[in-house]
Amino acid sequence: MNTPKELRYSEEHEWVKVEGNVARIGITDFAQSELGDIVFVELPEVGDEITVNEPFGSVESVKTVSELYAPISGKVVEINEDLDGNPEFVNESPYEKAWMIVVELSDNSEVENLLSAEKYEEMINQD
Repeated sequence: MNTPKELRYSEEHEWVKVEGNVARIGITDFAQSELGDIVFVELPEVGDEITVNEPFGSVESVKTVSELYAPISGKVVEINEDLDGNPEFVNESPYEKAWMIVVELSDNSEVENLLSAEKYEEMINQD
């Protein structure tokens, strides 16, 4: 299981990479492996506001449809349009090719509530 140390993680299996006042968000390697083959990704529009712990999109796999929950609040400033035609990127490259959205942070302190890589690994290993 790949859990990059420089990222932060939510209990809902999203990862966050903070870059100044924005955060890049995707789903973890663990999440994509649990879901199986991803066939569709639904993302918000640029300009939409997302709210911490609220759904902001979904991923559909051959097994199920799963909601994506916002790990932080903010305004969507970029979406990964490559996922439209290539949802398999989520399985192949969850941290590089398959980032989902970039959000302008509305409250930087929310990042502190996210899990470190070590804490995230402890959580998924308890299941």
